Amino acid sequence: MRSPGMRFGTVTLVGRTNVGKSTFLNWALGQRLAIASPLPQTTRDTLLGVATRGDAQIAFLDTPGLHRPRTELGRRMNAAALDASRSADLVVMVTDVSQAPARELPPEVATRPAAIRPGDEELFAELRRNEGQRRILLINKVDLAKDKTRLLPMLEAYEKEGLFEALVPISLLREVNLDVAMNEIASRLPEGPPGYESDVLTNRPVLFFVREYIREAILNQLRSEVPHAVAVSIDQANEQADRFRLAATIHVEKIGQRKIVVGQGGERIKAIGIAARKRIEELVEKKVHLELFVRVSPRWKDMPRQLTELGYDAGTGGSEEETP
Repeated sequence: MRSPGMRFGTVTLVGRTNVGKSTFLNWALGQRLAIASPLPQTTRDTLLGVATRGDAQIAFLDTPGLHRPRTELGRRMNAAALDASRSADLVVMVTDVSQAPARELPPEVATRPAAIRPGDEELFAELRRNEGQRRILLINKVDLAKDKTRLLPMLEAYEKEGLFEALVPISLLREVNLDVAMNEIASRLPEGPPGYESDVLTNRPVLFFVREYIREAILNQLRSEVPHAVAVSIDQANEQADRFRLAATIHVEKIGQRKIVVGQGGERIKAIGIAARKRIEELVEKKVHLELFVRVSPRWKDMPRQLTELGYDAGTGGSEEETP
């Protein structure tokens, strides 16, 4: 039965890498579901997160950050983001004020205002291909602009693009205007009954998050050393009444990277395992026994078959498994 005044729809989060899409999703869900790190291209898969708030249920799709791909993995990540945006009821583009505008733009965008952030002008062209689609813009990290008048040229430049129904300056760090952003999103969804039960958070299976949380631990431990050369596969999963036994392989491209991941005397891999296990235990709410192995898989980011085996399907950015 339809609830009076209830709204439901799919909302795709798009934008450059490292602008705060996953952090916004986690805030909206009230739970740290998506992995996040200071490193660009942390998100590799499209992730559904269902937020039920008042008279609206929002099915968010967090997408990989758009970038100029140099590998087959990068191409699949971009394809995942663009595919998710085409069928959404609303597209929420996220940008930020932390990066200086591009000084030199390609000839096709030479007339763009200087306040347009690097990479955003390329996304504009993709958005324009979906005529009639509703969109809003969230401008994150406004807390970094000590002089708020600096925001005015940026707001004016993005508004002149004619792509967005609303522009909302936000700060995820300071939690500024986040409820305003949610209201702008919810008010643009079509009326209709919820698409999911009220206790559903995502449609991804537990092992998807096991893989992601191991990768998050690697990102946080290694920072800029080898994280983009790393993938994770689950070798064994045995869930019992009081514990969860897991074995996983960390894939790297070079022998030197394997040495970095393992660390002197195995200290680094041990720290990765401890951090990942803690996150997984929060998810499954039971004790976790986790074994990690490191394997050299040369050029895995450009091997279509291996990418698919690792869960990065062509055109989707990841497997579309349902929760068991």
